[in-house]
Amino acid sequence: MSTDSLGRRFNILLVCDSYPPVLGGSEIEAQRVSRALILRGHRVRVLCAGGPPMPSQQEWVDPFGVPVSILTRRSSGRWKDVMFAIQVARIIRRERQNSNVIYFLMQGLHVATGFPVARLLRKSIVMKISGSGVIPLMQRSLIGRLELRWIRKWAARLLVLNNGMVEEAISHGFSRAQLTLMPNPVDIDEFEPGPPGEAAQWRVDHGVPANAVVVIYVGRLSAEKGLYELLRGFTHAARSAPDLFLVLVGDGPLRAELESYAGGLTPGSQCIRFAGRAPLSEVVRWLQASDIFALTSPSEGFSCALLEAMAVGVAPVVSNIPANLQLVNPDEQGLVVPYDDDRCVGEAFLRLSRDPALRRRLGESARRRVMENFATNRVIELYEKLFEDVVDRKDLQ
Repeated sequence: MSTDSLGRRFNILLVCDSYPPVLGGSEIEAQRVSRALILRGHRVRVLCAGGPPMPSQQEWVDPFGVPVSILTRRSSGRWKDVMFAIQVARIIRRERQNSNVIYFLMQGLHVATGFPVARLLRKSIVMKISGSGVIPLMQRSLIGRLELRWIRKWAARLLVLNNGMVEEAISHGFSRAQLTLMPNPVDIDEFEPGPPGEAAQWRVDHGVPANAVVVIYVGRLSAEKGLYELLRGFTHAARSAPDLFLVLVGDGPLRAELESYAGGLTPGSQCIRFAGRAPLSEVVRWLQASDIFALTSPSEGFSCALLEAMAVGVAPVVSNIPANLQLVNPDEQGLVVPYDDDRCVGEAFLRLSRDPALRRRLGESARRRVMENFATNRVIELYEKLFEDVVDRKDLQ
């Protein structure tokens, strides 16, 4: 479905606490969705908080042509949250003639201020929860409970990322009719398999052995990602397969601890590389130069990193959680392991390291699945249908 077939254009205020160049799944999603909607003729304006690494100006157009209003000068702290919440409410009111959909992509204090203003102005409100466990976490605080109350009462739709989140929302008072599964999109032309020669050269340029079987992790180096289990699983496999090589692309609060821990493993630092934070253009190159993608965390919402790896055609090893299982069918698009069993993780790496044909089959199937279900245009069609439905709701008249 295109905007021509719908016969209308939507004016959307997209509210997200942070936005690229801040790198995270929700931030990348905000940019991809905004860019694609604009290319299809809709009007989008992003409202986000500021502070490094955001530009210093208040009104900014990002490199993809998305207009962004940066509403604070800080990137963190309680005062930032308060100021951002006040500014979100003010902009929603000021832009009441120029918007018909208010899309809250991230939870936060701004929901408590923005929802009532949007409702008073009779705007169509859409909310997306960023991951599993968020609703129970919100339920633990007074402000979070208030935000959940507003969402239940006034959100035309609550968007969630996986079936586990559906059940989580229902258990906290949401009706099933209010919930919509909305996946994250990926650009299948940007994230695609690379020419073998370029992948080999990338390895040479970055000190990766040419004959190595490269396992890659892309994401934040933080506690919720299960990275100690990943490192232990990798070393279990590397003892039997010395050609295995692990690259971790990303940064985060656990980086120093993880580097120290990896150095004490056998084998350790000689076959484990911490590549640090990288722009998306380099993430693509790292994926194209890799053989196996690892995501063995205990909790996810809808991993952009996994989606990107599958689009490139890298065979995944993933934990058996709802967010991953909606993307990866066991032994069809990847191998599935318990998130808390490092020996099973290692056995999966070992199996793939010894079977290039299996890696190729899984990687090709993974890319087909992404192209058929999660390419940007397919996801944006879902958004267009959603916006059409919520704008036409009679109870907003």
